[in-house]
Amino acid sequence: MFQSEFLKIRKSSIWLLIFVSPLLATVAGFAEPIVKNEGQWAFTLSLMTFVHALLFLPLLAGVFSAFVCRYEHIGGGWKQMLSMPVSRHHIYIVKFGIVIGLLFLTQLLFLVGLLFIGEVRGFSGDIPWKMVLISVMGGWIATMPIAALQMLVSVAWSSFAAPLAINVILTLPNILVVNSAKYGPVYPWAQPFLAMIPHRGDAYFALNISVETLFFVILGSLCVFFLSGIIYFQKKEA
Repeated sequence: MFQSEFLKIRKSSIWLLIFVSPLLATVAGFAEPIVKNEGQWAFTLSLMTFVHALLFLPLLAGVFSAFVCRYEHIGGGWKQMLSMPVSRHHIYIVKFGIVIGLLFLTQLLFLVGLLFIGEVRGFSGDIPWKMVLISVMGGWIATMPIAALQMLVSVAWSSFAAPLAINVILTLPNILVVNSAKYGPVYPWAQPFLAMIPHRGDAYFALNISVETLFFVILGSLCVFFLSGIIYFQKKEA
């Protein structure tokens, strides 16, 4: 089933989209003045995160979800797929797996961009792998609830533009919400940014997710959105 989904998208423009946000973030990282100090890795990572995770990463979750469902919405593809001798929840899980896989590749490219900047600019000191990997993996995990909700909307609506419009409307408030101590920790679309912003000890560069936010907002909303999608897909008419 994974191979079948891969064949559908292997020649599509979706592969180009995974480069867009990491490339823009890398350009932004090069735009900063060269400052030789021990915090240059964290500062560059923070600057790249503003470009990558504030808007583009949540938007990509919606684009990828719409892409993996568009072929079934064209020419009665759902009827053909749902008539196959495979369970519906397996179909849904595979499609969601493709989406989070594409998001993972996007995060890897973001990491490559950060390391490239550090190599070209000759950052002093060792690479702070713990901080960098927590940021990259945290952003990936924090995007999963958005991807789960967008999968549900993309499966339910045949329109390619409608799910994307909803995601844009919900992502744009991030510019204000991420700086709110009240709403930032509970707004799902703000979590990718908050999870990727690095901090050293008590010197926070911005708000950071708490344990409560991780379990109740991120993992909790992931379970709710994903299970809702599974239940809807089980009852969906071909």
